[in-house]
Amino acid sequence: MRNALTLVVVCLSLGVASAVPAQTLEDVVRDLETAYGSMTDLRAEFTQTAFNKSLNQTIPAQGTVYLKKGGKLRWEYTEPTPQEIVSDGKQLWVYTPSLNQVNVGDAPEALAGPAGSFLAGLGRLRAEFSVRFLNPAQPTDAEGNWVLDLEPKQPLPTLARLILSVDAKTWAVRKAVVYDQFENTVTMRLTKVAINSSLPDRLFTFVVPKGVATVPLR
Repeated sequence: MRNALTLVVVCLSLGVASAVPAQTLEDVVRDLETAYGSMTDLRAEFTQTAFNKSLNQTIPAQGTVYLKKGGKLRWEYTEPTPQEIVSDGKQLWVYTPSLNQVNVGDAPEALAGPAGSFLAGLGRLRAEFSVRFLNPAQPTDAEGNWVLDLEPKQPLPTLARLILSVDAKTWAVRKAVVYDQFENTVTMRLTKVAINSSLPDRLFTFVVPKGVATVPLR
């Protein structure tokens, strides 16, 4: 469950186009804010690796993610086991078919914080984060992506640090690494990204299947 909720805060791993090439950190931040300001929704396929530091355990996963302004999200996992995490911004449902149950509760505060609000814009990047290049002496990686080190000004248990590798031309986030307060990490890559495709609101509500037990989310 913890890995699943940690993944909720990675909804900033998106991509849109920008016509102005960035050169300095200030340019990168400015262009990110401009590019993401017009984003309303996103659909993408994802692969993920969650690392638990205390257990020295790595768990891979994959599936499809849907995001929309207002804290709306839908994560559909196909591996390692089927699971759905759905929120309309107010309620959160976690459906695990193998357990024949759905956990239901209020959407976590993280959805209203700096990560969950990113579909309202990486346009508030400087207001929410302290931003620097991961390596100021070499701000791009071997593939030419800008690599940013973000520290939230108001850290959350699930988001203490974020490393982003951002395409220098399209502003697609090629890789995102989320650190929690215990230095556990979730590394995510997105592919087949579709931006502003008018995702319907009904996609972000969950109808409990007949015969499935409803359990309070803790």
